[in-house]
Amino acid sequence: MTLLVDRFVNRVEFDSYEDFFNNFEFVVPENFNFGFDVVDEYAKIDPEKLALIWCDDNEEFKFTFSDMKKLSNQAANFFKSQGIGKGDTVLLTLKNRFEFWICMVALHKINAIAIPATHMLKPHDITYRLEKASIKMIVTIDEDNLLNDFAQCADDLGMDIKKSVVANVNREGWLNFNEEIAKMSDVYERPTGDDDNSHEDTFLIYFSSGTSGEPKMVEHAHDYALGHITTAKYWQNVVEDGIHHTASDTGWGKAVWGNLYGQWISGTTIFIYDYVRFNGLDLIQKLVDYKVNTFCAPPTILKFLIKEDLTQFDLSNIKYMTTAGETLPPEVFNRFKELTGLEIKEGFGQTETTVSLATFKWLESHTGSVGKPCPAFDVSLVDADGNVVDIGDEGEIAFNISDKRSVGLFKSYYKDEVKTKEACHDGRYHCGDQAYCDEDGYFHFVGRNDDVIKSSGYRIGPYEVESALISHPSVLECAVTAYPDDTRVEIVKASIVLTKDYEPSEELTKEIQAHVKKATAPYKYPRMIVYVDELPKSTSGKIQRKVIRENDLRALGKL
Repeated sequence: MTLLVDRFVNRVEFDSYEDFFNNFEFVVPENFNFGFDVVDEYAKIDPEKLALIWCDDNEEFKFTFSDMKKLSNQAANFFKSQGIGKGDTVLLTLKNRFEFWICMVALHKINAIAIPATHMLKPHDITYRLEKASIKMIVTIDEDNLLNDFAQCADDLGMDIKKSVVANVNREGWLNFNEEIAKMSDVYERPTGDDDNSHEDTFLIYFSSGTSGEPKMVEHAHDYALGHITTAKYWQNVVEDGIHHTASDTGWGKAVWGNLYGQWISGTTIFIYDYVRFNGLDLIQKLVDYKVNTFCAPPTILKFLIKEDLTQFDLSNIKYMTTAGETLPPEVFNRFKELTGLEIKEGFGQTETTVSLATFKWLESHTGSVGKPCPAFDVSLVDADGNVVDIGDEGEIAFNISDKRSVGLFKSYYKDEVKTKEACHDGRYHCGDQAYCDEDGYFHFVGRNDDVIKSSGYRIGPYEVESALISHPSVLECAVTAYPDDTRVEIVKASIVLTKDYEPSEELTKEIQAHVKKATAPYKYPRMIVYVDELPKSTSGKIQRKVIRENDLRALGKL
């Protein structure tokens, strides 16, 4: 056994969820640094331990922890040669290239601040990020018009930004990342003195998905990496020398939830498939070929997968499945249980947190529930006045921060004291998400505060209606939003993308409405249904219900 997790927790094994919840504690070294204390430590005690398996449709690379130590040291020396040091911000738009893992570890080692971002950024998004985060350097793939957009936006802002590209291209003003690190020494000593880090120093910033308003910069400290021990070991149930895959682009916070910190600390190998265009069947084939045994994917991907013929695959290598990002429809849960015999274990969290509510490995899955609280956080449901609500009543998910910041919780919204105070006040961090707790202690996610529909005195969460809709064979994906109504204040509106075998019709609308009435409480059915080719989504892939609501208000002359 070469597991490092026992260095950072008071106990590794627990007999039950109750034992876990009551007795789990983190042990945080004062100057914890993931690069040195995890990656380099594995390279020391088990150098041939497999860290990363990476493939695309043409190539495959396998990296041991010894490889990762050497490559990250070379990258650290490269960043230092470009003037990047402690506290400097570096933007990474690397999709799922293996260089992402090298860069992340290297930036942690030099105590710079890594800022991952999606490769789908448009010029407006780029300008916003460069300026807001005072970016000092960019490392990017060469895709679409990214190189031109980055260069133009930096010039427009008058910013002198170092630029590096992970591709075999010669572009004026851009350094070739792989060529440059190959020139560097593979020795990099841990910083001392003023260049060393505290576990509370900022090391990572993710821009929030921006489902409402401009994205916020979510600032995390070094100990955030340790917070994901609960994510990986006790929710995703990764195992020593197993192989884990989380379906996520590195521009999303989900990537470090599922493909970096907790997994490596827990001693499992990460598998990455760097596809050009997502195809569910290709992904499943890779999971089978590489014998991935723990798998996590957002419901958005799982919804697509169940529309495909999965019976052609031998899925017996997958021993454990988890999901997060939105509520899992019962139809998806039941289909995967039928195919694999596995119950998908739901979880809940945000860019600001590690997993905070989850169906941890000791718990049975309850359809429609995200599970129970993580012991790392003191979670409660509160009303608008900050009072804890009763069992069965809806409330906002809130974390007690009156004593200190929990390991895994963000520090603040970077350089935005106003937004930080809006979320963190009265001794609590307010998530902005509504849920209720049942008599068994399971939490049920209702929706974002802004997404809840108020109709004829009822409060209707979009996810339950969407789950009912997606169980109809015609519905590929959908979004449920509030639509203004003079009689009911708001009515339920469903925007639906149909599967390839269906066409919009009045008959289909009535059939879908009748289906929803049977699948959930009749008053929740969508009184308005529109068929669309696609749904508005953020750069992280999340459906933007706010955009739909605003477009409706604009069309009605109310915005």
